[in-house]
Amino acid sequence: MVLGQTRSTQRRSHNSSAEEESLTDDIISLATKFGRYGYRRITAMLKSEGWMVNHKRVERIWRQEGLKVPQKQPRRKRLWLNDNSCIRLRPEHKDHVWSYDFVKRRTENGKAFRILTIIDEFTRECPALLVARSIPSHDVIDQLFQLFVLRGIPEYIRSDNGTEFTARQIRKWLARIGVKTLFIEPGSPWENGYIESFNGKLSDELLDREIFSTLTEAKVLIEQWRRDYNQIRPHSSLGYRPPAPEAKIAAITT
Repeated sequence: MVLGQTRSTQRRSHNSSAEEESLTDDIISLATKFGRYGYRRITAMLKSEGWMVNHKRVERIWRQEGLKVPQKQPRRKRLWLNDNSCIRLRPEHKDHVWSYDFVKRRTENGKAFRILTIIDEFTRECPALLVARSIPSHDVIDQLFQLFVLRGIPEYIRSDNGTEFTARQIRKWLARIGVKTLFIEPGSPWENGYIESFNGKLSDELLDREIFSTLTEAKVLIEQWRRDYNQIRPHSSLGYRPPAPEAKIAAITT
């Protein structure tokens, strides 16, 4: 066990000062390690560690210790959606719909690199994050091929209209193995909401907080974040469970 004292001493019906101090220490430790998590997600992690605690108590300590409480985001009005959007065609089971996208960043020397992000929209699991200076269509195919061999083929794969995704080579390959492509409308990222949300978490929790000295360092830290995201990070849409706590698939890099 990583946090605090043994849980047998903490499962009490009353809140002793020693227990309160230990709980506070664990909250601060988690908040420090996972700096962009709110108190509800921290509550879920505490419960997984054995704490019998509700979110109201955690929020009280959270505010008492001056920890950040993320502000609620305003709802956005959505306009017309096409048939390929994540609102019209929703994932119904594992490997029903995957989605993929690119995120761009730079190493400390100013050189750009790209991250191919891939998720299962239903489970929210991220089976791989491919990091490289450039990722042409054939590298996208290689990454997907290896994932399909390891875990099976999805029915659909959703993306924007980037050249790597619309290239004839990749469209023909996906069609040949029976994967249907879903292209969102140009300039409508909300139609690919699952991967956009995932990319936002990746940026907020890692990419915007780190200066990558080298591409190798970027690969190591991004892969570590992927593993934590799959196996540790509580996901609000999954009842504050991680997407794949028993996931064993490592990202395949070239």
